[in-house]
Amino acid sequence: MGIFNGQFSNVVEWEEFRDDVIFWKWHNREIKKSSRLIIRPGQDAIAIHNGKIEGIFTDEGNYEIESEIIPFLSSLKGFRFGFNSGLRLEVLFVNTKEFTVKWGTKNAINIPAPGLPGGMPIRSFGTFSFKIDDYITLIDKVAGVKESFTVDEVKERVMSVLDQVFMRSIVKEGKDMFNLQMNATAIGNSVREDLDMQLLKLGLTVTEFSIANFSYPEEIQTHINKSAAAGMVGNMDQYQRVATADAIGSGGAAGEAASGAMGMAMGMAMAGQMMNQQQQAPPVRQPAAVPPSTHHNGSVSCPSCGISLPAGAKFCPDCGAKAVAAKKFCAECGASISSDSKFCPECGTRG
Repeated sequence: MGIFNGQFSNVVEWEEFRDDVIFWKWHNREIKKSSRLIIRPGQDAIAIHNGKIEGIFTDEGNYEIESEIIPFLSSLKGFRFGFNSGLRLEVLFVNTKEFTVKWGTKNAINIPAPGLPGGMPIRSFGTFSFKIDDYITLIDKVAGVKESFTVDEVKERVMSVLDQVFMRSIVKEGKDMFNLQMNATAIGNSVREDLDMQLLKLGLTVTEFSIANFSYPEEIQTHINKSAAAGMVGNMDQYQRVATADAIGSGGAAGEAASGAMGMAMGMAMAGQMMNQQQQAPPVRQPAAVPPSTHHNGSVSCPSCGISLPAGAKFCPDCGAKAVAAKKFCAECGASISSDSKFCPECGTRG
């Protein structure tokens, strides 16, 4: 990263600045009076002497060690005079950017679920972001034993604890195991809080944890799809109308076929409605034929319209129907005789 020749260095800088490196340590060189400190955009520089932080420089620029840096270092002000033999000083260059890393479950995480003794295996993937939060902790826990610290090392630390953290957060925030995506934001926030507690030990902080997707085992996903299809069948009429409208709008052979199918469906629907109306309509009652009735005066009623006819009438004066002669019964034997008979045809009794 930084390449220096000889015992002394005239330039203190992070020459091979890389986006995937969190910090890099410049050390084991003596700085001369004429040396300069170069801080590039996106960098901070931390001056360390005998393991103690002497100063943190956050402004980018090109600084003279003797006149601009040494006067600001707390315990090194004595070196302003007699600074000829060189000063052994470590400089820790820090990448100040926010790092975004992709993550994914290497193995399925078994989430406790009702009816599944071994739990339900879940896979997921997404991204998380982090940055440096505490320089003192970072130097004490990491930089004290390492020359550099990379994003891949942080990712490895996160992945080592992610399974357990993820399981706790899903159980806490997931609620419905078959609708985890609906609760992805709440689950992600819970995971971020737990991971943040882990990385704070290294002087880092997790700024965001995003879940892009959850995936279930194939048989579970098939069951979910069937459940969704069953719910859609409940409103199949609306689904078919929308699908048909989309096909017609797309044009071409598919649109023509859909248009013809829609016309056929409309015709069948109309026929069905007519049949339903006929089945539901009350039956039309035909007027019952009025039976002829014999009145006490010997007259009868018209068998068609029911009006009373005078005795002896052969046709109805109102509707023209043929009249039926009224009948009477023999007082002696009870036989039926016509009203104009004078004797009973059975016993000869005079009527």
